[in-house]
Amino acid sequence: MSTTPTVPTPRLTSLSHGGGCGCKLSPGVLADLLKGAVPAPFAALLVGTESADDAAVYQLSETQAVVATTDFFMPIVDEPFDFGRIAATNALSDVYAMGGRPILALALLAMPVNVLPLPVIREILRGGEAICAEAGIPIAGGHSIDSVEPIYGLAAIGLVDPRHLKRNSTARAGDALILGKPLGIGILSAALKKQQLSAGDYRAMIDTTTCLNRAGPELARLPGVHAMTDVTGFGLLGHLLEMCRGARLGARLQMAAVPLLEHVLSMAEAGCVTGASARNWASYGDEARLAPRLAAAHQALLCDPQTSGGLLIACAAEVVPDALSILQRHGCPQAAAIGVMTDGPPIVSVEP
Repeated sequence: MSTTPTVPTPRLTSLSHGGGCGCKLSPGVLADLLKGAVPAPFAALLVGTESADDAAVYQLSETQAVVATTDFFMPIVDEPFDFGRIAATNALSDVYAMGGRPILALALLAMPVNVLPLPVIREILRGGEAICAEAGIPIAGGHSIDSVEPIYGLAAIGLVDPRHLKRNSTARAGDALILGKPLGIGILSAALKKQQLSAGDYRAMIDTTTCLNRAGPELARLPGVHAMTDVTGFGLLGHLLEMCRGARLGARLQMAAVPLLEHVLSMAEAGCVTGASARNWASYGDEARLAPRLAAAHQALLCDPQTSGGLLIACAAEVVPDALSILQRHGCPQAAAIGVMTDGPPIVSVEP
């Protein structure tokens, strides 16, 4: 009796041309698309498109505003449950980066239903549900379509007291810069796609990308914290440049102080980098000044697209110990002070 041969389930990352926040349009392309856009004339819209911030914020009352954001992407890993967890963590991060607290989410699902078995798709959804449960919020609905490439993410809604709202454009000269999570996710994802990532490095990748940036609201209430954003697809340099442009300031980084995931520097030195890091540099490299002693690998790390990356905080120097303590208490042991905001044009200088 003949039987139909079983078709193996394809690797998730084999079904997409990019992965994680490396899927984002480059900063240069996005700037061209948004060129000429007119900010919405609504007094209650506290944050819109004017400063490339992490989420929209709409004021409801003197003490309450709604934070709204959405984020979705193609697989960065092959394990469906992990993909769902990473995508959900990443989407909620934008609410935390505004100083807000998530209250609910809607799932965004696009899947090649004739290619991926339904149990695999269900595991992706279950991963997102697990992270939202950890954040203490429901997935209250969503939308799904049949798609050529697998895509998953969330539309996330949160609340913030406008008095504690943190924008990415309000840093002050002399502020210390703190990064909450180590860099290198894009490099690890490139190694994974080439099937060259060790089990230990994969675990480190999952641990950092599924760590909620729930320190955001507590940091936002800390006197002396002036601005926040999170580091995602445009890399540390790109998101710091957004802070600089918004505040009309420069910044200075110490490369040796920037936390890195283990092994990513040697991987970058061996050429294991993403195409997105090169696109990022092409978009904003003329606004950066890297010391001659820094190698191409350091440039790749500074432009490396981070999926579910860390918070980037600008704060008064005297509150750095408190800010680091808050981050460490919320599961970010490698959080570090990495530089300072400076007077001058919006250029980032990087020293060894």
